[in-house]
Amino acid sequence: MEIALFQPDQPQNTGTLLRLGACMDVPVHIIEPCGFPFSHRALKRSAMDYADAVKMIQHVDWQGFEEARRASGQRLILLTTKGETAYTDFEFTANDILMVGSESSGVPEIVHKTADACVVIPMDAKMRSINVAISMGMVLGEALRQTGTWPEGN
Repeated sequence: MEIALFQPDQPQNTGTLLRLGACMDVPVHIIEPCGFPFSHRALKRSAMDYADAVKMIQHVDWQGFEEARRASGQRLILLTTKGETAYTDFEFTANDILMVGSESSGVPEIVHKTADACVVIPMDAKMRSINVAISMGMVLGEALRQTGTWPEGN
């Protein structure tokens, strides 16, 4: 299991997702450009010392990420409010990459069309969306549970 952030624009959420990756022993893809200066130093504050513990893969753009993903044979599962399948009804595999979009604009249509599946978190219809870091935590937890790929405990 891996996670991907498409052009993140909030360093605090990026730091939180790097911490999630470190704690769950899940690699994190960062697809640039980011909406903030992306560097180890810039993330140190939000990711704390967890940035040193996570396997982070940077991609200069969507095309670079997509070429690497296709070469690895991994499915791309997009978390989106436009999804039709509830994440709890979806069958994950251990080789999936779970992706969230940028906090301010989500992902472009090409990413929706390229994704192997689009899943949604059922929520109150009057609300717009759940924070990307919280969303990823929910869906990653379900994916790890389904695939039995939790990291080794203490």
